[in-house]
Amino acid sequence: MTEFPPCPKCGSEFTYPMDLLLVCPECGYEWNPDEIAEEEETGLVVKDANGTALQDGDSVIVVKNLPVKGYPQPIKAGTKVKNIRLTEGDHNIDCKIEGFGSMALKSEFVKKA
Repeated sequence: MTEFPPCPKCGSEFTYPMDLLLVCPECGYEWNPDEIAEEEETGLVVKDANGTALQDGDSVIVVKNLPVKGYPQPIKAGTKVKNIRLTEGDHNIDCKIEGFGSMALKSEFVKKA
């Protein structure tokens, strides 16, 4: 019996092939094993709101007002953030924003400058 890789989304071992894709019966996720192999080789891939790949050290612009816990005003749309650092997790950008200090942002709320 051929061994297939576990599901990248839920980690289930019960994956099976369907045409060119692999399918997870537990979570229903379908993926191309060739694309997953390419992502593993390149490492962490973080994309902005427009789908552009981001890298460490890039500058980004906030695309919508973001409320900040403990501050009376949000981070305004159009705020430029320099020298970002990419991380794993839900908030995948670490940065320093002038007037706010160190922050963690989601890449879906920024675009590459």
